[in-house]
Amino acid sequence: MVERIGGWIQTYTGGKIYPLDARADEIDISDIAHSLSMQCRYNGHCETFYSVAEHCVLLSRLVDPENAFAALMHDASEAYLTDIPRPIKPGLLNYKEIENKLMNVIALKYGFTWPPPLQVTEYDMRILNDEREQNMWKSIHEWDDYGEKLGVELKFWSPEKAEQKFINAFIKLRPNISPEIEV
Repeated sequence: MVERIGGWIQTYTGGKIYPLDARADEIDISDIAHSLSMQCRYNGHCETFYSVAEHCVLLSRLVDPENAFAALMHDASEAYLTDIPRPIKPGLLNYKEIENKLMNVIALKYGFTWPPPLQVTEYDMRILNDEREQNMWKSIHEWDDYGEKLGVELKFWSPEKAEQKFINAFIKLRPNISPEIEV
């Protein structure tokens, strides 16, 4: 038996994945869609539940068509690592390395660019302004400058709806991949 790095977690579909040593056959789009739909952005520090899945779907609709799939999938590793707030990531000594290793496996399996195209990275920063304005309590504390708002309207989908919208976007953007999806 081949020694694996770290322990494993059970996924939504009953699968098994070693997040620190993932293999393509352990990655399942149903697990990604479900998990991201259940995770709230901003570590839950927002007015209304707003999922990572909704964030990804909305971002995929804003970028140029050739970047849409990379935008949809840009937070896919969070299905296995969880959504860590941006200011915390640098303090987790090898988090970025772990995240990039996992994202490379996911990107290779589903055929998108990792690291993401610059437009995806830029829009992922700029959408913070829209999210803050629509879903965060007003604060006396200034946020960093993330550029101009994108003008997106948050929908605040339920986890079930966010999961379905994520799956629908996946199928639309990657019709050549026929995942066995039960949602």
